[in-house]
Formats: sequence, structure tokens, C-alpha cells
Amino acid sequence: MSESKAVKLTPFRKILVANRGEIALRVMRSARRLGYGVVAVYSSADADARHVREADEAVWIGEAPPAQSYLKIETIIAAAKASGADAVHPGYGFLAENAEFAAACAAAGLVFIGPSADSIRAMGNKAAAKAIMEKAGVPCVPGYQGDDQSETTLAAEARRIGFPVMIKATAGGGGRGMRLVPNEAAFADLLRSAKSEAKSAFGDATVILERAIVDPRHIEIQVFGDRHGHAIHLGERDCSVQRRHQKLIEEAPSPAVSPELRARMGAVAVAAVKAMGYEGAGTLEFLLDPAGHFYFMEMNTRLQVEHPVTEAITGLDLVELQLRIARGEPLPLRQDDVAFSGHAIEVRLCAEDADHDFMPQSGRLLRWQMPGELRVEHALVSGATIPPFYDSMIAKIVSHGATREEARRKLLHGLGHTVAFGVTTNRQFLAACLSHDGFAAGAATTAFIDGHRDVLFRAPEPRDPSPVVLAALLLCVTSRGFESWRKGRALTPAFPIPMRIALGGPVHEVEIVRRRDGSYAVFHEGRETIVDIDTLDADTIRFRTGELMVSATYARDGDRLFILADGLTIAAKDLTYAAPERAAAEGGDGKLRAAMNGRVVAVLVKQGEQVAVGQPVATLEAMKMEHVHVAPAAGIISAMHVIEGEQVTTGKIVAEIDTKVKNESEAAE
Repeated sequence: MSESKAVKLTPFRKILVANRGEIALRVMRSARRLGYGVVAVYSSADADARHVREADEAVWIGEAPPAQSYLKIETIIAAAKASGADAVHPGYGFLAENAEFAAACAAAGLVFIGPSADSIRAMGNKAAAKAIMEKAGVPCVPGYQGDDQSETTLAAEARRIGFPVMIKATAGGGGRGMRLVPNEAAFADLLRSAKSEAKSAFGDATVILERAIVDPRHIEIQVFGDRHGHAIHLGERDCSVQRRHQKLIEEAPSPAVSPELRARMGAVAVAAVKAMGYEGAGTLEFLLDPAGHFYFMEMNTRLQVEHPVTEAITGLDLVELQLRIARGEPLPLRQDDVAFSGHAIEVRLCAEDADHDFMPQSGRLLRWQMPGELRVEHALVSGATIPPFYDSMIAKIVSHGATREEARRKLLHGLGHTVAFGVTTNRQFLAACLSHDGFAAGAATTAFIDGHRDVLFRAPEPRDPSPVVLAALLLCVTSRGFESWRKGRALTPAFPIPMRIALGGPVHEVEIVRRRDGSYAVFHEGRETIVDIDTLDADTIRFRTGELMVSATYARDGDRLFILADGLTIAAKDLTYAAPERAAAEGGDGKLRAAMNGRVVAVLVKQGEQVAVGQPVATLEAMKMEHVHVAPAAGIISAMHVIEGEQVTTGKIVAEIDTKVKNESEAAE
């Protein structure tokens, strides 16, 4: 085409990936296939990471707090120069949507594999982005995006918009700095919380307000533009299943989007891209209300975490398209060339405890085994350590089927064989979401998790043997000093073996007897369970209870045992020979302990201050989320053991409360 001939190419040969983990590995895979060299960067916490080992070269970027290392523009530019890289791919997260970084790459003569700094800057501020989209004719949610950020003005604007209202950080993303305000009484506290989190995450506390669309779907349109003036969309993704406004399950296409609606949303997105002169990959995110009206929320000027579902149904490599566009090539296809095949669903496997408000988890992975029949994006191995400095997502598991039901079924089966021992994950919660009738029917909206908490958080009903029985038996037969397991008749007398094991909180008393016929009788809470072990090796057991034969995967680490059986993960601890511990109710000693590894971002009380039960004491940030720690008891703060900016580990004493001191009202009485 004539316009293509006038466009200057920007060739490159070696790409530095300014990111880490599965993101870096994903980019490297496509880059290598196209013949490019790849360079990794790494923080002090990532020296042994897979993305470092698998790159052609790797450059260390400092001893700063690990997450901050990947945000140092000058250091990353210097790393590219030192390695001889002539292009930079930002991945997603960190500097991916930082206009100053894109500009610095250009100034240093490096090809930035992404849109221009001007495009990033235009879309990076939610208020400015809405103004641009409104001018381009894109429907937007009514709200306030003014410069006056005083609490008085924001409260008045919230009343004008009408509750419920959304508070959103203008520089935000990933649900950080976002709060849903149900009524005017809650506005002040939630505004403070949103601004604090936005300032911590993005260095900018500015927020906008939007009318909360009730019970919407979160729909995003994948777009690409090139420097020749061409633009296309690759259909939509449905990202409605979220917790804390962060996506957990994504799928393409959306079960709520008809071909006609897809064409309308796609046309709006492409028109916006062309109006901006946008180059590279981007995503326009919309809210779709129950009546079929859609409203622009924001544009992400990067590749999305959930891009694999689009790749699955289009057969395209989105990173390859990014690289070709960055080189100056025209898009290799037009809108009429885009074809969709089947259905794809992705789940985000996260290191978090869904049963405790999705509290982030970190630590050493004892065993890591992903389902081989599905696409899995990850950067972990058995024995790896999950640090507390980054996002809690540790893997993306993606299924593709001819139909949505086939894709859902495949993904459920894969999750049932996903092994992540040593660190609590949301695996079982994801399976509960996929199994729910509402999700299976394609009816999930952004209210899905909150609307079905009673079912999604319900403990699964295990089959025989119970988790306690299976854990006790495995701990017994794999314990040092106990006669090694062997099949066949037992010749020794059958003496009961007492066991004390903990599953989560409760401690269980169990007795195990090796019977003459070689089977085991396990006694727990007055019930006898007979178990025959057929095979037992270092990581699997095959056993029978009655007519049912079951296989389970397990891993043992000292007195800790992890089991995956019938899709249920069991974590047990052998307390048989442990000294009795003084069991006190949580907070009964007046000590507030850190619930996870994290950084102290706010200390909310002072020594000598009187506090009530549940009063906020300190705010910790872990894996990009803030978690307020509250007083476990009423009393006087007798000691504060943390300061702002300090990195703490799980269990560290944050504050001590003297519960014996009478408060003023009690003293008066």
C-alpha cells in the first residue's frame, strides 16, 4: 500500500524485557520464535528466578525494595545499553503504562514495544481519558473528573451523581485505589482509604468519581493499531468474575455479547484507536449493563494479563503483533480477516487465602505441578519461593474448547490436578466459581462473588476417607521410626498408634491400628474407617475404602503434610510429639501480629492511645493490596513495634495492647 512505503521502519535485534516472572517468559517465547535475542532484568529477590535463567543475558538492577527495582527508569535504560539491547518490551504491570519510561526509551535510541509516550499519557489518567473518549463519541459513565480534590467538593459531587458511587484512582489499575461507596455515610472513610492506596501504589492520590452501574458485566475489547493508520479489534473478553475489583476469571467470547453488540462495541473501539493515531496493543474496558448499554471505563495501553484467551479463539500471537508493529510493519490482517473459533477461559491462580478475605500468602513451594493438557503461563518450580513484594498471581491456567461448556469442563479437570503445596492458593475457590450453576449458565456479573458467598466459600463435602483420616494415615506410615509400609498380612501384634494432627485450626485425636490382613483401621471421633493401601511411593498413594479405589498426590516436609485428593487440598501438621502449646484466643494476649509478609504503609495509633476492639491500628501492603490490621482487644497501646516503611514478616508483633487498663467509662463506673 502506498502509505506503507513512506513509513520508516525501526528494526531491532535484541529485546530487553523490563519485567519479571511469567510475563517476561511469555514475551521471550514469542521474541525467540521470531529470531530476536532476549535480555532479562532482575531484582535482589529474583536472582534465581526462571526468567533470569532462561534469558540469553540478565542484568541485575539493584538492592532496592524488589518491587521498586523494576520501576527505576534510568537503571533499566542503563541495563539495556549494557546488554546491547536495542528494544525494550515493558510486559504488563510495573512500567508498562509509564509515559516517562516510553519517552526515555525513545530518547536513548531504544525501540519501545508499545504505544507512544503521548498515547500512554493521554490514557494513563482516567479523567483525561474519559474526556478524549467522550469527544470521540464513546459512551462514558457519568461522573466527576475535576481538578478540585478537596473532600468537600468530592462529597458534593458524589451527592450530585447519586449513590452508590465509585471512587477510582486516576493513575490506577488492577483494582487499587478503587472503592464502591454504598451511601453518603461511608464516603469519607472510603475516600481516605482509596487516596492512601492510590498514593502508595502510583504516587498519585488523585481520584475521579463515577456513577456505580448496578450489576454490570466487565467487557473489554482487544485492539491493535499500526503506524500506517490501520486498526482492528479482536473481539471481546468477559472479565466479570472479580474480587476487590481485580479479575479472577476471564473468557472469550462473552456469553452476554451477541454478534451485533460485538460489532458495535468493536467499531467504537476501533474508531477511538484511529482518532488517537494509536500504535500497538491496547484494550478498551467497558461496563455492560443488564439492558445492553455499554460505558467506557478506561483504556489499558499495554498487553493484558488475560490476552491468552483472545489468542486461543483467534489463533493469533499477540506478542508477535506487538513486535511487528514496533518494527514498523503494517498489521498483517484486516478486520474481515479476524475469525473466532470456539471458547476459551482463563483463571488466575493466586497465592492467597480465599477463606480469609483473600489474604496474600508467600513462602516456599514444596511441590509445584501444573496440568500438562492446558496452557499454563507461570515461572515457578518445586522449591521456589514466592516473595511478598509482587502481585499475588502466580500462574494463569487457560482452556480452549469447541464450546463454552467444553472449555469449562477442561479447566475444572485441570484445576483438580493442579499441585501447589506449601503456600495457600485460591485453587479450590476458582473451582467453586467454575462449578457454580450461575457461572455455568453464563450469567456471572461483577456481583457474582459477593452474591454467592454462601456457596462459593462453603467447605467442599469430602468423600471417605475424611481429610483427617487420610492425613493421619499418611503421616503415620511416612513417619520416621514407624515400620515402613508394605502390602500384605501383618505379622506383628496390632497395637493402637495415637496421633495428634492439626488441619487448619482444630487439633484432632486419632488412633491407627495395623490389622492382621494388612489394612489399617483409623479411629476418629468414635468412627472406624478401614483403609487398604495398594501402592505408596515418595509422592503418590493409591488406597481403597470399601469398593472405592482412590489415588492422591502428597508431599511431606518434616511435620507438615500436603495432600491433593479428589480435587481437595489438605494441609496437615503432625503434633503427636510436639509439646503442648498454650492455646489462647486470637489476640487474647493483647498482641496484634502481622497477618502476612508486607510493608507498613501507615501507623494509625500512638503509644499510650486508647483503642477499641476492631479499631484500625496499622495498614500493611502486600502483593499490591492494602490490609488494615485492627485491635484484637480494647485497652491502651503499650508499645508499637513497627514504623512506616518497614518490611515485616508474618507473625511479627505490630503492637501490644494493655487490656488490663480500664477505659475512662469503666473507671467512672
